[in-house]
Amino acid sequence: SHERICQYIAEEGGSLVVSVGYRLAPEHKYPAAYEDCLSATQHFLQRLERYGVDPARVIVCGDSAGGNLAAAVSQTLAGRSDLPKLRAQILIYPGLQALDFNLPSYQQNRGVPLLFRERAAFYALQYLQGDTSNLEEVLEGSHIPPDLRLKYRKWVSPD
Repeated sequence: SHERICQYIAEEGGSLVVSVGYRLAPEHKYPAAYEDCLSATQHFLQRLERYGVDPARVIVCGDSAGGNLAAAVSQTLAGRSDLPKLRAQILIYPGLQALDFNLPSYQQNRGVPLLFRERAAFYALQYLQGDTSNLEEVLEGSHIPPDLRLKYRKWVSPD
């Protein structure tokens, strides 16, 4: 689905683009896609010389669920001393939090096509558990225990 944009980025940017065809939900639940992306990135970073790539110029990028995966891979690799450091991560409308679908951005954009609030929650559940039976609880915010909500309030809060 992204071949044309990857080709465009490669040609216009004079760069090598590696696109990972990771396993998709709901057939493959978390962490399958993450493991595929992490494995592909590690494999590539271990063989940069073979591809003629400057180790100081590697960027991880993704959009939507791929933005989530790019962020997770970047965080995982940040502490690794056996691999070249990533230069940057580019996250295009990434899905980064599923703790609270009642935050202002979800409320303000709840009816904006293509990714309605309910659809975002639906896809998050498909990705995480391959089951959407508790969709209403997630939309209400009752899927997060109070102690966990307090723990992450600093990062996930309308404030």
